[in-house]
Amino acid sequence: MTDKQNCSNATRVLASSSGDLFNGFFEPGKKWNFQKNNLIDARGRRLFEMTATACAAGVYPYQAPLQGRSGPWVQTEGHQMLMLSSYDYLALIGDPRVDEAAIEAIRKYGTGTGGVRLLTGTIDLHLQMEKELAAFKGTEAAITFGSGYLANLAVVSALLAPQDRVILDSFSHRSLVDACRLSGVQVQRFQHNNPDSLRQELQSGPPAQRTLIISDGVFSMDGDICCLPELIALKKEFDCYLMIDESHASGVLGTSGRGTDEHFGVPVTDVDIWTGSLAKAIPSNGGFAAVSQELAIFLQHAAAPFIFSAALCPSAVAAVRASLAILKEEPERVARLNANGNFLRDGLRNLGYDTGLSETPIVPVILRDETSTAMLARGLRDLGVLVTPVMFPAVPQGSARLRLCVTAAHSSQDLEFALNAFSQLRR
Repeated sequence: MTDKQNCSNATRVLASSSGDLFNGFFEPGKKWNFQKNNLIDARGRRLFEMTATACAAGVYPYQAPLQGRSGPWVQTEGHQMLMLSSYDYLALIGDPRVDEAAIEAIRKYGTGTGGVRLLTGTIDLHLQMEKELAAFKGTEAAITFGSGYLANLAVVSALLAPQDRVILDSFSHRSLVDACRLSGVQVQRFQHNNPDSLRQELQSGPPAQRTLIISDGVFSMDGDICCLPELIALKKEFDCYLMIDESHASGVLGTSGRGTDEHFGVPVTDVDIWTGSLAKAIPSNGGFAAVSQELAIFLQHAAAPFIFSAALCPSAVAAVRASLAILKEEPERVARLNANGNFLRDGLRNLGYDTGLSETPIVPVILRDETSTAMLARGLRDLGVLVTPVMFPAVPQGSARLRLCVTAAHSSQDLEFALNAFSQLRR
């Protein structure tokens, strides 16, 4: 057991991370008068007032700077803290094999490629990575972008137009909503993970040339899994298309971490478009779409984020390739990750916390009230546990929560340390 794991949950009152971050901007008593013709209009009032209140109370919970790499324990504000909100699901940040691959790529290719992918920015590593991503997902091809957010914007805006429609899960990620806005496509929402609601939406709504159903594989705020078999059945019944965002499912679901299709044992070809992130279980940057070769070729020449954004840097590409190789060799990381998720979730429920719909390593602690959520995050921070509160507009009003994420690197002692902190604050 390490010294970090040996330490008790003794309260340490830490300075608010907002002090240096805002340089005194939110001084006590400061008021704002946002007018409709100001650059920041009345929509900014709630944001500024809430931030000022949080700073005054010393509970501003965001942007705490890490003083080293992420991992199960991190250094921040001069203290060692248990990290319980990192997307590093497979614990590959800092793996020497990944680091060395990235360093070697910089030595050979430099820090950038000097262009966008369609023009002069493609290097051989990009093509190798995309072949390996396609093989990992089991599709004919893959195409990569600067982020998972951009991957969703790229696909939807390139493929759809106002005469089409999208029907998406009401809990779908913000990037998918923004993608629909960018394309101007007609949008309908179905009740979260409710096939009957989806059927009703498919049967209603204005006429459309094409219909695309969209859902996340794993929902990032609730930690539950989409009802993929039912989505596929409805897609086939109504002769439409299906897109699944695997950002929090890749490396998490399925025996080998391939994602939602492996979890349910369905053919990967039953979904027309798979998108995802390369900055979560894969510890790099970027996003991908795993699709048919025909669709990949189209996106290479029609998707604005591919044509007009700088190519992924060589070190990021090399890190993706190394991570995929490790996952192939060490699938036990996936089992360890999910065992840790089950352990933390069960422990929190036994303490009386509401963990909602969670069935994955994403474990929300739902408090609903924003003040209570911020205070609990601050209390945990003082006990040596770093967690992320999530509030409106990331979640609906009245559903504020802490979003916990375990990784394959957390030990049982780490998770017991966290549960002990939650237990003290519950009392």
